[in-house]
Amino acid sequence: MKIRCDNALAVVIDVQERLFPHMYDKDSLADAIEKFIHGVQVLNLPVIVTEQYTKGLGKTLSQLQTALADYYSPLEKMTFSCCGNKEFTDSLDNLGRRQILLVGIEAHICVLQTALDLRERRYHPVILEDCISSRKPNDKRIAIQRMQGMGCTITTLEAVLFELCGTASVPAFKQIYQIVK
Repeated sequence: MKIRCDNALAVVIDVQERLFPHMYDKDSLADAIEKFIHGVQVLNLPVIVTEQYTKGLGKTLSQLQTALADYYSPLEKMTFSCCGNKEFTDSLDNLGRRQILLVGIEAHICVLQTALDLRERRYHPVILEDCISSRKPNDKRIAIQRMQGMGCTITTLEAVLFELCGTASVPAFKQIYQIVK
């Protein structure tokens, strides 16, 4: 199934101040998620941001808050799956898009459980492998295997942004190219 702008939305899961420093390859991860945010903004995709237990884990990283700009209106949650938050599921229902682009942390907890719940709700989760992480690489690897086995699409930042463009002739292409190069 091809990922299309008119059917996709982005979800940035729990990329928070107190948890993020413990992620494997965190510098590359922050850079990739920031590029993702800029790319989906260029393509005018809706963006949902979640934060897990902000009292304990803090807010979304400041560099991502800056990148998100007006898109930064986080939904706080206590459940690991974003689908445990009624505001989140109501937003999905209201937006009417079925392809859910997932980025964030941790791959084997909140990203995985969200992806599994989205599948149960008949959405199509699309996991950007270079935009998710866990503290331990093996946890991420196993989570990706499990999500793929459950029918989720596993892709990369550059692949999904160019797939959303569809052609180099769209006005957004030049901006997307600048973001990923």
